[in-house]
Amino acid sequence: MPRSHPDLTHEAALGARVCGVDEAGRGPLAGPVAAAAVVLNPHDLPEGLNDSKVLSAARRERLFDAIQARAEVSLAWASVEEIDRLNIREASLLAMRRAVEGLAIPPDAALIDGNACPQGLPCRGVTLVKGDALSLSVAAASIIAKVARDRVMAELAQAFPGYGWEVNQGYPTAAHRAALLDLGVTPHHRRSFRPVHNILLSGIK
Repeated sequence: MPRSHPDLTHEAALGARVCGVDEAGRGPLAGPVAAAAVVLNPHDLPEGLNDSKVLSAARRERLFDAIQARAEVSLAWASVEEIDRLNIREASLLAMRRAVEGLAIPPDAALIDGNACPQGLPCRGVTLVKGDALSLSVAAASIIAKVARDRVMAELAQAFPGYGWEVNQGYPTAAHRAALLDLGVTPHHRRSFRPVHNILLSGIK
């Protein structure tokens, strides 16, 4: 069965001004979680817009710039400290709420990727499971959040070489896990995540 492409059906059903919201970075062992809120202009859509997961890194980079130039975009974060204090689910929802709040003009509604809606949104919130594959606004938000977070992890890799963050973005690859054992835990590692927590308990560096 061919894969369908996201469209603006869900946006059209919700009102005149709808933002798509998505996050990036729930699974990594290191780095912050990013979230983006995007209000698209239905008459000026970037060509090739799609779920970030089906796009190459080069295509995501090009679309990142096109979305920034042709849509309303808000990018927000939750820090490693907030992830460890709140848990990753709550920190992701916090970053999403911050992204919606960061839009210059509040939207009529926010389409939230997934099945959990952040509390305290300045507008109506509607969840959409697999929203990045169904909604163009959520797909745009997924690209903004993914590219922005990848860039941050590449910058952190310069300061903390050896973990491969420029390649694995902090995800628990075999090379990253081996580096944790060899080099130890950095200030950017999520201490509440089991692989990191276990290393701390073992007393390795």
